[in-house]
Amino acid sequence: MSHTITLIPGDGIGPEVTESVLRIFKAAGLDIEWDRQDAGLIAFQRYNQSLPASLIESVHRNKVALKGPVTTPIAEGFTSVNVGLRKALDLYANLRPVRNLPGVPSRFENVDLFIVRENTEDLYSGLEHEIIPGVVESLKIITERASTRIAQFAFEHARAYGRKRVTAIHKANIMKLGDGLFLECARTTARDYTDIRYDERIVDAVCMHLVMHPERFDVLLLPNLYGDIVSDLCAGLVGGLGVVPGANIGTDCSVFEAVHGSAPDIAGQDLANPIALLLSALLMLEHLGERQRAERIRAALERVLTTTTIRTRDLGGEATTTEFTDAICREIEKA
Repeated sequence: MSHTITLIPGDGIGPEVTESVLRIFKAAGLDIEWDRQDAGLIAFQRYNQSLPASLIESVHRNKVALKGPVTTPIAEGFTSVNVGLRKALDLYANLRPVRNLPGVPSRFENVDLFIVRENTEDLYSGLEHEIIPGVVESLKIITERASTRIAQFAFEHARAYGRKRVTAIHKANIMKLGDGLFLECARTTARDYTDIRYDERIVDAVCMHLVMHPERFDVLLLPNLYGDIVSDLCAGLVGGLGVVPGANIGTDCSVFEAVHGSAPDIAGQDLANPIALLLSALLMLEHLGERQRAERIRAALERVLTTTTIRTRDLGGEATTTEFTDAICREIEKA
C-alpha cells in the first residue's frame, strides 16, 4: 500500500528522531510520501505562528500525521502546539500503550496497560483569568458529550484488543459535579459492554497502586488532566518517556507522536533515543492497516535490544542516534 502522511518533525531533537524513523521505514520498504509541515518554535520563527493553517489543512487532507516533539514555552510565549492540534482537529482520544520493552531494564515486569485519556476539555480548555491581582481562576470543563465518547472509545479499544477490564479514574469524592458527570457517563457506557469488567478508582489511590502493582491494571479511562499525569507516571514503570508511544485519535484525523519533550540541551548532537517516535510510528502503521510491516520493524527493534549491546545513552549505552538506527535497519534487512 502507498500512503501520504503529514510529517511534523518538530524542534529540538525532533528532526533527528524523525529522520531515524524515516530511514527505518525506508529500510522496511514502505511506500510513503511525506508532506512536511512546521510547528512550534520553528514555525513561529518562520511565520510568526506556532500552528500554521497550512499544517491543519495538511492533516485534514491526509487524515494521518506523524509528529516529533515540539517545545512549549513555560508560563510565557505561544500556547501548546499539542493542545492546539487536538482542539483544531478534534482529536478527542489520547491513547498510550505502556508495555515492558524487551531488553530495557525497569523496576517492574509484566506491565501491559492502555491509558485512554479524554483530550479536548477539562482544565486544558485553557479558560482562565485573573479575578483581581494575585488571584487567578481556572475553569475545569466536563461535558456529557466528551465524557461519553471517550468512554465508548475505551470500551471499543478494550474489546478490539481482547482486554478484560476498564477502570475509570476520578476525584468525584471532591469534585462531585464535574468528575461525577465523567463517572456517570462511564457507568452508562459500561452497561453496553457486558463482556468487559468495569470498575472505578480515585486518582490519588490509583497512583499509589500503579507504583506497587501495575500488572493488576488493564485499560485506564481518565479525564484530560489526570490522564496527562498518570500516563507519564506509567511510562516511568517501563523505562521512561523515551520508550513509550502516543496517539491522538479523532473521528476524521489522527496524529501519532512521541510523548517526551524536545530536549534542546542535546539537540543536534546525535544523542537522542528514537524509540518513542518509532513506536508511535508503528501505532500509525497499524492504524493504516500495515500491521505486518509494523510487526517486522518491532521485531527488528527488539532484536537490537535483546541480542546486541547497542543502546543510546539514556538506555545505558554509548551509541549515537545514527548508530542505533543503523542497527535496526540491519536487522530489518536481514529478516
